Amino acid sequence: MKTSKTLILTYSALAIALNVILGTVVSTLKIPLLFLDTIGTVLIAVLFGPWWGALAGALTNMVLGVTTEPSAIFFGLVNVAIALVAGYMAKRFDFRKWYIALLTGIVLSIIAPLIGTPIAVAVYGGLNGSGMDLVVLWLRSAGESVFASTFISRITGNFVDKIITCLLVAFMISRLPNFSKIINKGKSNAA
Repeated sequence: MKTSKTLILTYSALAIALNVILGTVVSTLKIPLLFLDTIGTVLIAVLFGPWWGALAGALTNMVLGVTTEPSAIFFGLVNVAIALVAGYMAKRFDFRKWYIALLTGIVLSIIAPLIGTPIAVAVYGGLNGSGMDLVVLWLRSAGESVFASTFISRITGNFVDKIITCLLVAFMISRLPNFSKIINKGKSNAA
C-alpha cells in the first residue's frame, strides 16, 4: 500500500512551515552555529524519499525569497542537495539509528557549504550579516581567499547545525507513532 499524495503534500506543507519558522526564530535569537532551517526538508526526505524532500526544500526557499529576502531563492540548491543526501541515506540505511543520522549530518555539513559558499560569495561577497562574518573578516585579514574564508565560516556552523538537525529527525521518526508507521510502511514496501 502506497502513501497517498495528499498525506505527503500535507506533511510537506507542514515541513516548509517548520523550516521557515524554526529558521526565523533561531536567526532572530542569534543562536550561534545553529540554523534549523532544513529540519523539515530532512524530515520529508527521510519519510517520503529524496525527491519529495527536494521539492519541500526548494519550496521553502521560494517562500523565503518572497517573504524575507529574494536572494534566499538561490540557496534553494543547498536545500535540494540536503534532501537528496538525506533521502538516499534513509533509503539505504535505517535513519532511526543515531549513528546513521550522525553520519548523514557530517556529510551534509560538508556538502551544504560546498554548494552554498559559491552562492554566498556571488550574492553577498562572502558576508551575510551574521556573527560568522567576523570569522570571514578575520580570515580575510589573515590572507585567506574570499572563498576559503567563507567556506571555513560556513562549515563550522553547518557542522553543528546539520548534525543536530539529523539527530532531531532521527529522534522524531523513532519516537512519534505516525512517523514510525510511515517509515515501517516504506521499509515493508521496499522489501
